[in-house]
Amino acid sequence: MGKQTRDKTESSDAGTLAVATDAPWAVPAKLGRVSLVVIAATVVLFNLPIIHYFLIRSPNATTLNVPYTDTFSDPNTVTTNYFSTGGLWRVVNGELLSPGVKNNPLWLKASLPANVAIDFDVRSASPEGDIKVELFGDGSDHASGYVLIHGGWNNTMSIIARLDEHGASLQSLQAEAQRRGGTSVVDTGVFTKDTRMRVEAAPYPVQLNKSYHWHIERRGSKITWAIDGSKFMEFDDPFPLVGKGHDRFGFSSWEAQLYFRNLSVQPL
Repeated sequence: MGKQTRDKTESSDAGTLAVATDAPWAVPAKLGRVSLVVIAATVVLFNLPIIHYFLIRSPNATTLNVPYTDTFSDPNTVTTNYFSTGGLWRVVNGELLSPGVKNNPLWLKASLPANVAIDFDVRSASPEGDIKVELFGDGSDHASGYVLIHGGWNNTMSIIARLDEHGASLQSLQAEAQRRGGTSVVDTGVFTKDTRMRVEAAPYPVQLNKSYHWHIERRGSKITWAIDGSKFMEFDDPFPLVGKGHDRFGFSSWEAQLYFRNLSVQPL
């Protein structure tokens, strides 16, 4: 290509660029209906977790009163008297089956009084044991109150947890209070109203398919837990979880297959 030809080409390109640059700005064409629908669907899809939390996982309504009893002789009790966000909860041969629901509790549709006694029978059909219930939760979310676990972590530990079953142990909190020069976990600021922690106990392994009778009480700030008539664990919470958001009871499980019977909830 000769120099003259290149000069003409470059001159032509420059003229074209100048025309494009000098063109007046115009309002972009409006999106069509199909495009708007696609954008809206995309926004909803990416925000499903938030929508699920606020709309689906909101605390369920209370339709029952305490005292309450349930023998689980009626299969319809699961859908009528309880609420869950997941898990194939169902009644099988007069027992409530929790088939490894991955911490999706089955919440009773009743508000608990601050002082209450809860009784039920339970057995684990899984070798890992891991019997679990939720106490004074919000009626929607796992570990929103206290979690009581018998034979957790493959039958190596039993706990009463406060807001987090994997929280710091009470023993470690007490040790931290001593390091700060005090003895009280509250006075040293180690334990506050938002503290996530747990009380740990000797394993007391769950025996496969053995039926256990649980009795749980809260009087004031103290939770007392007995199994088969013998006191098992207790926890005196310096900041008791009470009131709205902390007034529900729920059955639960992680991977273990649990069977519950003869629920009784009585005010004290």
